[in-house]
Amino acid sequence: MARERKFTTRELFHAVKHLLLEHGYDAFHFGLMAERLEVSRASLYKYYKNKDELITALMNDEMDAFLVELAAVEQIEGFEAQYDRLVDLFFQKKDVLPLIQIARHMMQRMEADSQQQRQQLEQLPLAMYETLQRLIAQGKQAGVLKAHLPDSVMLGLLFQTIAVPNHYNIPHAEWVAAMKEVLGQGMFTAR
Repeated sequence: MARERKFTTRELFHAVKHLLLEHGYDAFHFGLMAERLEVSRASLYKYYKNKDELITALMNDEMDAFLVELAAVEQIEGFEAQYDRLVDLFFQKKDVLPLIQIARHMMQRMEADSQQQRQQLEQLPLAMYETLQRLIAQGKQAGVLKAHLPDSVMLGLLFQTIAVPNHYNIPHAEWVAAMKEVLGQGMFTAR
């Protein structure tokens, strides 16, 4: 009998993430996952009873790693340096937002017996939003951000900025610098 190929949790999560982003939640299944990892479906079922459990584990891992990096942003001295690092981080980890959207979609389709996974998924973005709210409050308190603008508008702009496609293939560093400038200073020249 042939020996089953072994895989690490990191390899598994890497494959799950790419398949989810490529195919979406509804088209993702253990057969696709087994094919990507070159293992049997049974080997996946040894560790996870269904795709929701596997995807929840991935989401927890991704968000935990992101939150560690986000916490490091708060330790940086000065709001403008924090802002600079925050935008860099969002461009480096731009898969986090599509994964959160997949998690929301997933929660709508979850079975009743998946209540624990649903609760875990609901909690994932909350810590991220709390950290971002603190950063915005610091920026407003420092007089760098306009106090009259709602936090939700600022967060929405940040999230949407990283989703803007780079159709003209502007070099990444140049693209990020331009986005930072538009976010921080707007598009208009001084009047």
